[in-house]
Amino acid sequence: MITSIFSKSKPINFLVVFLIVIIAFTVAQLKFSRSNFEIEQLALQAGIFFTCVGTVFLLNFVVSKNSLTKKNNYEILLFSLFLLLIPQTVLDWKIVLSNFFVLLALRRLISLRSQKNSMKKLFDSGFWIAVAALFNFWAILFFLVVLSALVFYSENNIKYWIIPFTGLITVFLLATTYNLLINDDLFWFNRFNYTISFDFSNYNSTHYLIATTMLLSFGIWSSFFYLQNIKSKMKTLKPGFKIVLMAFLVAFIIVIISPYKEGNEFLFLFAPLAIIITNYLETIKEKWFKEVFLATFIVVPILLLVL
Repeated sequence: MITSIFSKSKPINFLVVFLIVIIAFTVAQLKFSRSNFEIEQLALQAGIFFTCVGTVFLLNFVVSKNSLTKKNNYEILLFSLFLLLIPQTVLDWKIVLSNFFVLLALRRLISLRSQKNSMKKLFDSGFWIAVAALFNFWAILFFLVVLSALVFYSENNIKYWIIPFTGLITVFLLATTYNLLINDDLFWFNRFNYTISFDFSNYNSTHYLIATTMLLSFGIWSSFFYLQNIKSKMKTLKPGFKIVLMAFLVAFIIVIISPYKEGNEFLFLFAPLAIIITNYLETIKEKWFKEVFLATFIVVPILLLVL
């Protein structure tokens, strides 16, 4: 039943996903949030919620526009279920915004396949990743995806390699100007948390152990099929699929080195992981197995909520 609903792109799919995001957000606030319910806090939470919803629509746009999956909505279903699996991902507004801007950058990179306005797209990608880094410093690692994209698209023009850095520098200059004028602080970047932590003690709970094991095991398993799937794609589409895989690897590194390990860092994984697992789902011919596969992502979050 689940596969029959989401196997085609329908308006009702977005309604279902919207409801799942609401549930995930509500669970996060009631079970994991330590914030007081004040007017200012409610306004902030509303902003986070609508950014999450906007991320869902942006993900669907990137996927459908660039043929990263077939004409279905599995990717947004999986993304919303990931939020329900680890609701802590929506608690930090900075991470939510950072992830949104990273997705904007990926959108511009994947669209390079059209070979139109390439210089502008490269500038935008560097710009958006720099903006993402303002909210979470380690998002700057996604700049590696920009450089990888140039390799994937076999760009040898030196100008194309310089342009993303101009986007990066532009954000730095704008942020410096703002902080100098408003806060009289020329060295505002010293406020960033540059630390790296390999302390995973915060994950030593039943919820985290089950959730992370499920995500990584399904993700790694699907990645093998994803790599095989890339070989069968049209030459013009292959770079886009490689960019998604690179984004997944960078997001995984961010999860590993993140200084706080509060769960919200997993949000960076969700978009590329949803695309990778969707591609695996599309290779499954047995309908019953596909149903069980998707049902697992529905049942496990519900079970974890009652633990």
